[in-house]
Amino acid sequence: MPEENANTTDRETEAFAEVDPTGRFGRYNDLLGSGAVKKVYRAFDQEEGIEVAWNQVRLRNFSDDPVLINRLLSEVKLLRTLKNKYIIVCYSVWKDDERNTLNFITEVCTSGNLRDYRKRHRHVSIKALKKWSKQVLVGLEYLHTHEPCIIHRDLNCSNIFINGNIGQSLVCLGSGVKHYSEEQISEIMSPPKNLFNQVKIGDLGFAAIVGKSHAAHSILGTPEYMAPELYEEDYTEMVDIYSFGMCLLEMVTMEIPYSECDSVAKIYKKVTTGVKPQALNKEMDPEVKAFIEKCLAQPRARPSASDLLKDPFFSEVSDEETEPTG
Repeated sequence: MPEENANTTDRETEAFAEVDPTGRFGRYNDLLGSGAVKKVYRAFDQEEGIEVAWNQVRLRNFSDDPVLINRLLSEVKLLRTLKNKYIIVCYSVWKDDERNTLNFITEVCTSGNLRDYRKRHRHVSIKALKKWSKQVLVGLEYLHTHEPCIIHRDLNCSNIFINGNIGQSLVCLGSGVKHYSEEQISEIMSPPKNLFNQVKIGDLGFAAIVGKSHAAHSILGTPEYMAPELYEEDYTEMVDIYSFGMCLLEMVTMEIPYSECDSVAKIYKKVTTGVKPQALNKEMDPEVKAFIEKCLAQPRARPSASDLLKDPFFSEVSDEETEPTG
């Protein structure tokens, strides 16, 4: 077995900057990511002995709206109950009145977010992109058919995370090799049959939980991925399908949609007037382009996540290739 390096040892003896009320989770100072109202820190689960992500929302951003703070807390608590292999696991949620923060602990994915992963690995087959896309849709289907319905509202490639090379664990062969039969050694040395990358939807801290009408009315999201109706403050879970289409476009072109625009105002103008991003005009597989265009259609013409999963686009992707074996 490879020996633990000095850096790992240093991390294990590193002092926590903060500990949760139960004493189970400890936060380090190094950031994994940050946004307008939230920071994500590296942390450690002392009970399970694993690294986790400590998400911290500064509530001073919402100080003039205590109703919104209470709703945010209740919604994040509900997210803790979600159970789907393509949704980031949320372990704990609490409000820190002294620091005026909302905190929640989530799992960490080994290969970071999909945007950075795609930049590191430029040569990815269409089939691999389809696998990732199908996994995202399974996650969205779970959220959208949940009772109550959950709308992500900020789906983009920076909050879709990837666990690289999930599969069978490899056996380290030492001096005891002679005790294995030739057939056993051949099996051990062969590449794992179920090795694959698994994606997970994250950053659900600002998801909207809606009633039977499935309608939401507040503006939230990343401009390049926001559906036109979201700007009008009257929308349903179909805004996530639009965002998913933009994610697939970025996966294929390795270009953030509307990167030709140098301001949010210009993006807003193009989106609300129905002008599609220039990236959609790039040379790509006609089947992929047609599938993306389905996702970017008008709200009533946009297929649901369940409908998209039945699309012939995924005909070459088997369930075995998108789901881990037990």
